[in-house]
Amino acid sequence: MAQKRIAKEYSELQKKPLEGMKISLPSEADMHQWQILIDGPKGSPYEGGVFTLHLSLPTEYPFKPPTLSFKTKIYHPNVTNDDKGSMCLGMLRADEWKPSSKIDAVLSFAKALLLEPQADDAVEGGIAREYKENKKEFVKNAKAWTKQYAKR
Repeated sequence: MAQKRIAKEYSELQKKPLEGMKISLPSEADMHQWQILIDGPKGSPYEGGVFTLHLSLPTEYPFKPPTLSFKTKIYHPNVTNDDKGSMCLGMLRADEWKPSSKIDAVLSFAKALLLEPQADDAVEGGIAREYKENKKEFVKNAKAWTKQYAKR
């Protein structure tokens, strides 16, 4: 079931790609590992950057949620600043995931977080605090990291 569903969703995203995203398989032999390139959205501090993400789909997909992580360093309250780049997305939590959810929704939500971080659901408390209390400083830091780590 998982293999068929993953192949179908991948095919749909190749035929009708999400705006500002390129999706590929690092290995054609493994449909469970995807590479996603996301353009930093216009009007965000990430504009002009290109971010590499990794989507890992469990063998129990769609009954268990995928994991999504940033491979490009990003200054963001919802992404860990370690080498894992784990992303905190409510819909990917085991208790919130629904088998009817699709990968395009996961990716759209991830891109939306670049436009509007969810500081109340943060994994990086210091960045979340800065986002809430000193947005100007947050934007400056996010732009600097984008320039340093996410340039084309």
